[in-house]
Amino acid sequence: MKLVLRDITKRFGSLVANDRISLTVEPGEIHCLLGENGAGKSTLMNVLFGLYTADEGEILLDDVPQHFSGPGDAIAAGIGMVHQHFMLIPVFTVAENVMLGNESTGFAGTLDLDSARAKVREISSRFGLDVDPDALVENLPVGVQQRVEIIKALSRDAQVLVFDEPTAVLTPQETDELMDVMRQLKESGKSIVFITHKLREVREVADKITVIRLGKVVGEADPRASNAELASLMVGRPVELTVHKDAPKLGAEALVVKGLTVVDETGHAHVDDLSFTVRAGEVLAVAGVQGNGQTELTEALLGLQDNVRGSIRLDGEELVGKSVRKVLDAGVGFIPEDRQEDGLISDFTLAENLMLDRSSSEPFVRHGSLQLKVLERFALEKLQEYDVRAPGIDTRAGQLSGGNQQKVVVARELSRELRLLVAAQPTRGVDVGSIEFIHKQIVATRDSGIPVLVVSTELDEVAALADRIMVLYRGAVVGIVPADTPREVLGLMMTGERPEGAVA
Repeated sequence: MKLVLRDITKRFGSLVANDRISLTVEPGEIHCLLGENGAGKSTLMNVLFGLYTADEGEILLDDVPQHFSGPGDAIAAGIGMVHQHFMLIPVFTVAENVMLGNESTGFAGTLDLDSARAKVREISSRFGLDVDPDALVENLPVGVQQRVEIIKALSRDAQVLVFDEPTAVLTPQETDELMDVMRQLKESGKSIVFITHKLREVREVADKITVIRLGKVVGEADPRASNAELASLMVGRPVELTVHKDAPKLGAEALVVKGLTVVDETGHAHVDDLSFTVRAGEVLAVAGVQGNGQTELTEALLGLQDNVRGSIRLDGEELVGKSVRKVLDAGVGFIPEDRQEDGLISDFTLAENLMLDRSSSEPFVRHGSLQLKVLERFALEKLQEYDVRAPGIDTRAGQLSGGNQQKVVVARELSRELRLLVAAQPTRGVDVGSIEFIHKQIVATRDSGIPVLVVSTELDEVAALADRIMVLYRGAVVGIVPADTPREVLGLMMTGERPEGAVA
């Protein structure tokens, strides 16, 4: 099915998110859409999927104009989509989410959940996604929820498939398998729109690349172009893709974790007897497929988990048993994996979000009164220092692009006096320009002598930032290895294989 977007324009008040965007996706073609966060890619795809109505322009499928009043119309027309921010019902099971909008009935008109479960199992097995069809979505980590979105899209007989950052939680081997699936879909005549920030993937599978900047198409790129050329076209300036850092100046052991175990209400251990250390001036990066204990580990470090055994000592001070407030007051900075759920209050202004960790003490509160002038100066300074692109400090956080939301979280956490930084998926869903900036901030934090624990499913990010790498599988340490360990070895470790010489 041929997809044509012609002069699509979408406005939100005075903001023009899409400005006369045109592109064509032929049957049997993988068309990659590149651009910074806030460039308008997701808005364009939401117009295509019927979530937004374009103010101007038209959508054509096989030269027939389409008028979508909602996603149901888009699905009926043959469009399937995996969204960057999940479109799932938290209190439903995986199988119920997959069949939602495509319900089948069995005897006496009852929902045929068995067929939905079987479909989830079949797709999970085929693509190595490992999702329980009976699990409640609200109990799943962020990465597993993204797998559900992928399964949901693959379960429908769509002729046009839109993949919005589909590989964020896959191992290198699973990513290769998904690339193979995309090629098979292409060979079967499907039209594929592939949105990703991973330039390697673009170059590997793209037949055509359209680059969007500030809501406009700025050109098409050759899939044979270098990463630097693609990044420069996206951002509009040269981008440094390599993280430059000197050898670490290691201090004493700062974070010492011994025998850490985190169990849920059923007694299942999501973190299983973890022991490791992070020294002052060091980045320890935690690698692994999402859902192998990373979320529970970071939550335990912050005091967000109730059923914790073992010891977490920061500069000799025990953190297990302390409240989240006391952990933060002890000097722990936290960049959560889900900025919208755990990092920001979307209805609060940027100024209010920037003072969240210190909303009851000086300099922002004095004698019970909010010091508005102090907060205004601080917020203006941080927006400039961290290159947050927003109309002003009174802008609601929910109005910003994902990359700018992440910069607000980073600015808030790094503006405090820290003894430890915990950064979980610090650049998830963030464009290359913002990635460059956030990576520099993490390295600068490490170089100031602060221990840093980075949790990331992106092996390129792990290798770029780490002084050492700890790989988790099913909540246990597979090994702790040097930062220059080949990605193929890391990929095998992420499946549970322990290489020779790895520290357990």
